[in-house]
Amino acid sequence: MDLSRRTFFHFCGLTPLVGMASAEAQSDSVQTPRKIRYAKETTTICPYCGVGCGQIVHTRDGVIVNIEGDPDHPVNEGALCSKGASILQLNQNDRRLTKVRHRKPGSGDWEDLSWDSAMNRIVELTKKTRDETWVTAEDGKTLNRTNGIACLGGAALDTEECYLLSKAMRAMGLVWIEHQARI
Repeated sequence: MDLSRRTFFHFCGLTPLVGMASAEAQSDSVQTPRKIRYAKETTTICPYCGVGCGQIVHTRDGVIVNIEGDPDHPVNEGALCSKGASILQLNQNDRRLTKVRHRKPGSGDWEDLSWDSAMNRIVELTKKTRDETWVTAEDGKTLNRTNGIACLGGAALDTEECYLLSKAMRAMGLVWIEHQARI
């Protein structure tokens, strides 16, 4: 190929222009949100950690059909972590337990319990542990606490729920109160 100096500079000048035009066309197609047919679009905040990433949830007949990051949200600009991207599986999962399961000590079999009996059992065991591990005073100082129970809050709790949980645990005399976001 016979390439003159002038032809070489013409190619060098046109290449960035062609590249910019194709990149602009690609960026327009990538940033355009896709519409899901017959689905209602709602914006929300991811329930996991305290970052507050924006999400777009598509529902059809009251059932979630798609969840994606909100590109207009200032926190995540459309990106989601692995937990945020898997929220659809949290809602629609055949393996998700919907009943209380209990295995008695020494037994190898699981049995279904009603919610009322499960809550009563939790209250009984909590009260028993609290009473057995209650410390009224130590070294002449009044303590009124229990060291036998700890509380670990989860990332799916919002600020108000964490506040109420910590108040309830402190009212029970717990000292070891922690949250998943700090660990």
